[in-house]
Amino acid sequence: MFNRISIFTGNAHPKLAKDIAKYLKGEVSQALVSRFSDGEVRVKIEENVRGKDVFVVQPTSPPVNENLMELLIMIDALKRASARRITAVIPYFGYARQDRKDQPRVPITAKLVANLLTTAGADRVLTLDLHAGQIQGFFDIPLDHLYAINVFVEYFSKKKFKNNLVVVSPDVGGIKMARAYAKRLRAGLAIVDKRRNTPDSTEAIHILGEVKAKVAILVDDIIATGSSLIEAAKVLKKAGTKKIYAAVTHGVLSKDAPKKLENSEISQLVITDSIPLPKEKRTSKIKVVSVAPLLGEAIKRIHEEKSISILFNF
Repeated sequence: MFNRISIFTGNAHPKLAKDIAKYLKGEVSQALVSRFSDGEVRVKIEENVRGKDVFVVQPTSPPVNENLMELLIMIDALKRASARRITAVIPYFGYARQDRKDQPRVPITAKLVANLLTTAGADRVLTLDLHAGQIQGFFDIPLDHLYAINVFVEYFSKKKFKNNLVVVSPDVGGIKMARAYAKRLRAGLAIVDKRRNTPDSTEAIHILGEVKAKVAILVDDIIATGSSLIEAAKVLKKAGTKKIYAAVTHGVLSKDAPKKLENSEISQLVITDSIPLPKEKRTSKIKVVSVAPLLGEAIKRIHEEKSISILFNF
C-alpha cells in the first residue's frame, strides 16, 4: 500500500501521524519542516511523491498560526513535487469557532482558512468533530467529516454503568451531539441551561432532565478553559448526580484548565489524541483515547475509493 501513498506530518502532532502509519503497516515519509533564522517556515520534501496519493497529518492546534502555516507550505511543496492528490488530514480544525458573523465587523475566519487550504493546493480534507457542521460547506473541495463518538462509546461501554447512566449536554447548542451519545449508550438525556457572561466564562442556570443518583457523562467537542464543563459539573453535583465524567473530542486545555479540572467535580475527563497533550498538562483526571485507528481506516478507504460511511456505524 505504501508504494502508492505517502503520509507526511509537520511539527504539530508527529506521534499521531506515526500511530496512523503504524495502523496502516507503514512509516511516515521524510520531510524537513523547520525554521529559517528569521522565523519563516522552511519545508523540503525528502522523498519522491510524483503520482502518489499523499496525506498530510497536521492538526491546527496551538500554536495555531505556526501549525497552519506549516500545513499550507507543505501542501504547496507537495503540489509542486507533482503529487497526484493531496489530502489535508486535520484532526483538530483551528479557527472553527469563528464560523459566522455573530457581531458587526467580525471575520468568518473558518471560511478564510478553507480558502487558504484550497489555494495552497489541497484536493481533499479529512477532519474530526468540527465545532460547527456548516464549515463543511465552506470548502469547494471534498471534505470527509469523522466523529469520535464510537471511540468514546467503546471506552464507556466497558465500564458497565448498568441503567443509571445519563448523557448531559453542557449547553443547549450541544443537544444533537448529546442525543447521539445517549442513543448509542442507551442512556438518559439531560441539558444544562446556561447563560454566557463573557467569551471565556459562563453562568449555569438549571438542568432539564433527571440526573439525581445517576452517573453523568458531559459531552462536548472542545474543552479550552474548561469553564463550561466545570460549571455544568457543579450544577449536576448540586442536583444529586452520583459521579460525573466528561467526554470531549479536542482537549485544547488552555491557560490553567488542567489545574481547574483537578479541583472540579469531574471525576475523569476523557479526550482524544487529536491534539497532543504536553506532559505539563497531564493530570490524574485526564484519560486520552486514540483516534489513530479511525483516521487510519478513513485514509485507507479514501485511497481505495471506498465509502467511509461504515465508520459511523457502531
